[in-house]
Amino acid sequence: MAFDKNLYKEEYPFASNYYVQPSGFMQHYLDEGNGTPFVMVHGNPSWSFLYRDMVKAFRDKYRCIVPDHIGCGLSDKPRKGQYPFTLKERIDDLERLLDERLNLTQPINLALHDWGGAIGMGYAVRHPEKINKIVVLNTAAFGLPSDSPFPAAIWTFRHTKIGELLNYYFNAFSFIASHTCSIKGMSKKIRYGFRAPYDCVAHRTATSEFVLDIPLKEGDRSWRELKKLEAGLTLLQDKPMIICFGRRDFCFNRYFFNEWKRRFPKSKRYTFNAGHYTLEDAGPEIFNLVDDFLK
Repeated sequence: MAFDKNLYKEEYPFASNYYVQPSGFMQHYLDEGNGTPFVMVHGNPSWSFLYRDMVKAFRDKYRCIVPDHIGCGLSDKPRKGQYPFTLKERIDDLERLLDERLNLTQPINLALHDWGGAIGMGYAVRHPEKINKIVVLNTAAFGLPSDSPFPAAIWTFRHTKIGELLNYYFNAFSFIASHTCSIKGMSKKIRYGFRAPYDCVAHRTATSEFVLDIPLKEGDRSWRELKKLEAGLTLLQDKPMIICFGRRDFCFNRYFFNEWKRRFPKSKRYTFNAGHYTLEDAGPEIFNLVDDFLK
């Protein structure tokens, strides 16, 4: 199905903004409201659509900035070999958007989900003085916990040719996520909204490359960047943090939640009967907690 914005625009009624990165590719982002910047960073295979309800909930109080990573959402979609698709490049993109394009001077609040945890915290450890408060959803900013198995479904997409082909030709990664990452289930329109940007083979490179970029061992292409990020997390230990985790996430499971607790013992912590797309299942509860936290 071709990408038809009108099918989900009612759920995503925001003005689009664009910034051309030095790579030459155009990055899309939302910039809604005024006040303290509240930067929301998505992961894979979602896009800024993930944060649509959070933007609606907070744009009357904060300046909500939500980028789509290159290759995702409404951003340009380079093919393999045209863009690095690495953790470092993602952090660099976010840094340039916030510091050069938007020239944010006051400390920001961060919300992080999935790969957005490593990307957003990567920016934060480079600039701890620019961070006000941090909202952690189901995500990570460190390697796979030693007691956690690597999810079989993601292993298939990472290590087998059939996984790669299923994603490229059938949009399998985004399709499966839209049907399994909310335990309450999503309407057809919302499922379409999550999948819409990945509407043809040429638009699915990023969702495959994100999986290939997961650093699992020394020698993986983003291993050194992840280790540098992990070492820098101590710079953020005194930052106010709230952790809102869905307990029924097949990927970012209780072992990741426990690792966040271990690394940030001063954080406020809550769990919900929710899947990987935490905000789809527990959005209103989380928004109330985050609202009190940010105050």
